[in-house]
Amino acid sequence: MPGTTRVEIRTLKVGRYCCVDDRAYKINSISTSKPGKHGSAKARIELVDIFTGAKISHVGSVSSSINVPLIEKGTALVTHVDGSEVHAMNMRDHSMMILPLEEEMDIEGGKEIMWMEALGLYKIMRDH
Repeated sequence: MPGTTRVEIRTLKVGRYCCVDDRAYKINSISTSKPGKHGSAKARIELVDIFTGAKISHVGSVSSSINVPLIEKGTALVTHVDGSEVHAMNMRDHSMMILPLEEEMDIEGGKEIMWMEALGLYKIMRDH
């Protein structure tokens, strides 16, 4: 999957990110079981989708691999808001970007925002 890297489940930590079914999730909790008579140790991971907020759980062997998204974060200057889209200029390379509007945030032209991108999807994390 482009935009990801693979790691063993045993190396994951709470607060980090992983991918399940081509979606990016934040890890809320991890619990592991001891190896038993019928196989290796298992890990149960409680996850929250970083774009929709949907909660899921994933169970897998601690020695198996899982995708981890390559997340890019940055700041941008809002040029204007057009309906449900926020048009902003990336502060790193001065390119224009179009982000989805977050209803609970106070976003208007001339303000600075923080954004994140994972698996080709964008989200506004914070308005300054």
